[in-house]
Amino acid sequence: MPNSNIDNDLTLGSLRGQFLLAMPGMEDPRFKHSIALIVEHSQEGAMGIVINAPSKVHWREVFEQLSLQDSSQRGSEAVLLGGPISPEQGFVLHGAGVQFDSTTEINMEISLTASRDILESLASGHGPDDVLLALGYSGWGPGQLEQELAENAWLTLPAEPEILFATPVEKRWQSAAARHGIDLSGLGSQAGHA
Repeated sequence: MPNSNIDNDLTLGSLRGQFLLAMPGMEDPRFKHSIALIVEHSQEGAMGIVINAPSKVHWREVFEQLSLQDSSQRGSEAVLLGGPISPEQGFVLHGAGVQFDSTTEINMEISLTASRDILESLASGHGPDDVLLALGYSGWGPGQLEQELAENAWLTLPAEPEILFATPVEKRWQSAAARHGIDLSGLGSQAGHA
């Protein structure tokens, strides 16, 4: 007998390591034209980091807050607004292959670390080359993201390190779609119904 909850084709955990692109009709102003990396997806819900919303905070300010001397040459880079939940907490997305105290591998190419040791390494001019620093995260309760996907609020695409680490922040949303042959400007703001 089918589950009385939302029936869908998604397998739990299947969105981990995927990009979520807000569809042009996204009504929530916090996520309009956003692209997020899904870092966790389970029956308890989902967690993502928005990767194209720069804040007014710079890396040097984070280092100063932690009493770290900035030898990184990244001090003037903007910290991203990862989402509205826990905006005081830092998350570092980086290339896979390096381990820190709390590193979680998202996929074969991308990891997430939320411990101080990676910030110490970055401040000293070491650490991974491919790196983004975000404050806060985005979260969805059980079945919420699946419901939003069913309502055409989001488009899912495979996450690619080139979009994360080599594409300018302001171009990530459209570039991710374009790499898969999707023109977001050509999509209507309403879901179509037959």
